[in-house]
Amino acid sequence: MPKQKIRVRIAPSPTGNLHIGTARAALYNYLFAKKNRGDFILRIEDTDIERSDSQYTKDIINGLKWLGIDWDEGPGKIGWYGPYFQSKRTKIYEKYIKQLLAQGKAYHCYCTEEELDKERIEQEEKKLPPKYSGRCRDLTHEQIQKFKIEGRKSIIRFKIPNEIVKFKDLVRKEVEFDSNLIGDIAIAKDLKTPLYNFAVVVDDETMKISHVIRGEDHISNTPKQILIAKALGFKIPTYAHLPLILGHDKSKLSKRHGATSVIEYREQGYLPEAMVNFMALLGWNPGDDREIFTFKELIKEFSLKKVHKGGAIFNMKKLDWINSQHIKNKSLKELTKLCIPFFIENNLIQKIGRNKFEIKNTKEKIDFNYLEKIVALEQERIKKLSEIGECTNYFFFERLKYEPKILIWKKSDHETTIFNLKKLYTTLSALDENDFTEKNLEKVLLKICGEDRGATLWPLRVALCGRKNSPGPFAIATILGKEKTLARIEMAEKMLG
Repeated sequence: MPKQKIRVRIAPSPTGNLHIGTARAALYNYLFAKKNRGDFILRIEDTDIERSDSQYTKDIINGLKWLGIDWDEGPGKIGWYGPYFQSKRTKIYEKYIKQLLAQGKAYHCYCTEEELDKERIEQEEKKLPPKYSGRCRDLTHEQIQKFKIEGRKSIIRFKIPNEIVKFKDLVRKEVEFDSNLIGDIAIAKDLKTPLYNFAVVVDDETMKISHVIRGEDHISNTPKQILIAKALGFKIPTYAHLPLILGHDKSKLSKRHGATSVIEYREQGYLPEAMVNFMALLGWNPGDDREIFTFKELIKEFSLKKVHKGGAIFNMKKLDWINSQHIKNKSLKELTKLCIPFFIENNLIQKIGRNKFEIKNTKEKIDFNYLEKIVALEQERIKKLSEIGECTNYFFFERLKYEPKILIWKKSDHETTIFNLKKLYTTLSALDENDFTEKNLEKVLLKICGEDRGATLWPLRVALCGRKNSPGPFAIATILGKEKTLARIEMAEKMLG
C-alpha cells in the first residue's frame, strides 16, 4: 500500500490579526511539510460571520507572505480540495450533518440559555464536571412538536459515545480522555451553520490532511474531533500539540507582554528571516548550541521529535539579538533598501526619483550611495531597522542641538577643548576634498592628538554628531565631507564661547 502523502494545514480564524502563536504553528507545519516533501495548506475558518472580517483575512495572508511561509493550496492558489474558505463550504457540511442526524448520532437540542445556565450552576454546586446533561437526547415526536409550537430554536448536538479516547501525540506521546466527562457537544447552529469542532473534522477529511500540528490549547478538542471523525467513518489524522508561547512572567502571551501581531513586528523593523528564526526556537531546538538559522537550514534540521513539551518563553532580548545577527548578515545594498522606509517615516528624507532623495530639513539632494554609507556605519550596531533614523539623524540636519558641556573630554577642560577645536579646524582646512577619506583623516588627525587622544577626538565626535555615543569621528567626517565637517567644528567652538 503506498504511503500517504503528508498534508498539513494552518486554519486561522479572521477574527483578529495574525498572532505570533498562529504564525509559529504555521511555521512548524510548513517546516514539517517541506522536510517531508509534503503539502502545506492555508484554510480560512470564517464560519463565525459576526466576528470575521476581510481585513483580518488580508492581515493573515500578508503576514504569512511577509514571513516567507507560502502555501501550496489555499486562497489565491488552485487546488483539488477547495474552496479554502469555510464560508464557501456549507453544502459539504450540510451533507455530513444530515448523515449524523439520519444515523441517530446527532439530534436537535431545544434547551434555552436559561436552562443550560441553571444546569451549569447545579453542577458547580455539586462539584461535578461541567457538561450537557443530554436532556434533549431522546425527545419524543410530541415533545419536539411542542417545542416548535412554542417557537423554540434548536441547535444540533453530537451524541458523545461512552468510551476512553486514546491517541498518540507526536509531542506528548500517549494521551487519553474519558468521554463520559465531555457531554454531548454542539456541532452546528443549523444545517448550514457548523461550529468549530465539526467543521474542522470535515475539512481535514475532505482536504486529506494527514497531520494536525497545532497549539496545546486545542488538546481538549482532540477527543471530540476523533469521536466525530469515527462516527462519520473518517480516517483519524496524526496529532502533534505544540507548547504554548508564554510571556516573561510565564503566563500566556498577551498584549501586556508586547506586540502579539506579526505585522507589528514588521512595522518595528524586524526582519522576516529573524522572526522565522526566533519563532522556530519557541519550543524547538536542533539539539546543539546553534541559534542562527536560514530558512533552508530550518527545513533541513526541523523535527517534531525535538519539540518541547513545556511552554516557550517569548524573550524580547533574544529576538533583538537574533534580529541584529540577521541585519549583520545582510548585504549593505539590501539593508539600505530596507532602511529607506524608516528614514522616510522619521521625516528625514523624501523620495524624488529612482534612487534619488531630498533631505527634508535642508532640501539637499542625495543619492542611494550616500544613504548606503550612512547605513554601513550602523549595520553592526542596530538591533532593528526602526533604530536607523534616530541613530543617524545628525546627517540630515544643518544645525545640531546638544549641551555644549558634552564637548569637553572627561580629562580635559573648557580652554583646552576650544584650543583643540581650533587646531582641528586649521588642520582639516588644509586638506584637499579628495583627501577626506576615513583612512587619511585618521592618519592626519592622530598626529595632532598628543598623548591624550580623547582631548582632541572626543570634541570632534560630539561636534560632528551632537551625541556621546556614535561611530568613530573619522567615518562620520568622511560621509559629511569637508565643508559640513568644518562648519560643525566651527559651530561647536562658538557654542563653547
